[in-house]
Amino acid sequence: MDPVDALTEIAYLLERERASRYKSKAFRTAGAAIAELDPAILNDPIRLKAVAGIGDSTYKVIQQALAGEVPDYLARLRADNGPKPSELRAKLRGDLHSHSEWSDGTTSIDLMVAAALRLGHEYLALTDHSPRLTIARGLSAERLDEQLAVVEGFRDDGFTLLKGIEVDIHEDGTLDQTDEMLGKLDVVVASVHSKLQSDPKEMTKRMLGAIRNPHTDVLGHVTGRLVEGSRGTRPGSTFDAAAVFAECAERRVAVEINSRPERQDPPDEFIAMALDAGCLFSIDSDALAPGQLSLLDYGAERAERMGVPAERIVTTWPLPELLAWTGR
Repeated sequence: MDPVDALTEIAYLLERERASRYKSKAFRTAGAAIAELDPAILNDPIRLKAVAGIGDSTYKVIQQALAGEVPDYLARLRADNGPKPSELRAKLRGDLHSHSEWSDGTTSIDLMVAAALRLGHEYLALTDHSPRLTIARGLSAERLDEQLAVVEGFRDDGFTLLKGIEVDIHEDGTLDQTDEMLGKLDVVVASVHSKLQSDPKEMTKRMLGAIRNPHTDVLGHVTGRLVEGSRGTRPGSTFDAAAVFAECAERRVAVEINSRPERQDPPDEFIAMALDAGCLFSIDSDALAPGQLSLLDYGAERAERMGVPAERIVTTWPLPELLAWTGR
C-alpha cells in the first residue's frame, strides 16, 4: 500500500470521527513529509525516523504500508466508518456548509475540494464565518473579497466550488455582513451563534428577521443544540417553531439538516414540523476538515428515517436548479 495514501486516509478518517485536530494533522504532516522523499531515505528505517514530521505512530504506518500490508491503525479506523450509506445519500449532489482554514476549519481550500471530489460531489459551498464570530476568525468584508478571488480558481469540469458564507444572525435579526458582499455570493447560510437561551419571543423575532432577508438561502443548525461530543452538551434555543418554519416555507428558505453527530439539529420533532409546513431542506456537513465532508451519511440517514422526500432537499438538485433557487 502506498504510505502517503495510508497516512492521508488515516487523517481523513480521524477527521470524520472528529478526533483531535492535532492528531489528524500529524498524519497529514507525515504524508506531506514523505510525498517527495528520496526513495533511498524512505526505505532506510534509520534515516526515515529522523525525518521532520515523522513520529512513532506515523513511522509504524509507513513501515507496514511499505511491507505491503494495510497498516493496523488504518484497519481499525476502517472497521468503524459510521452508518451505511442510505438510498437518499446516493442522491445528494453536494453540500452547502463547509469551512476552511480561512476561519475555523483545519485545512486549506484545496484539501477541502479534493475531499469533495473524492466523495463525488458536483458542488461544494465554502461558507466560512462572518466577522462577528471572532473566536472562529470570521471574515471581514475585505478578507471575504480576497477569498472570493481564490474560490474562482476552483472551477473544473463536473465540479463547482460555490462562493458562500455562514453569516451570523444579530440579535435584531440583521445579518453580519454588508448587503454588497452578500450579493456577490452563491449561497448564504444564516445561523444563530450567540445568546441561544434568549427569551423565546426575542429569538423568534431574531430568526424571522434573518429568514426575511432576501439574501438568506439556508437557516443553519436551527436550535444550536449540542447532544454529545468533546464540547459537552447544550440545550437548543426555544422559539415559535411553527412561525419560523411557516416563514421558511413562504420565503423558500431551506431548513438545514446539520449532519454533525454532536448537533443532530434540528431535533426529529422539528424536522417533522418543517416537513408539514412545506419547507425545503438542505442536508449539510458543516465540515471543519476534509474527512468531515462525509458526515453527510448521518444527515441523510436522519432525513430518510423522517420521510423527507428527495425532491424537497435542495442538495439533491443539479447545479443549474440550485443556483436558480439561490438567485430567486
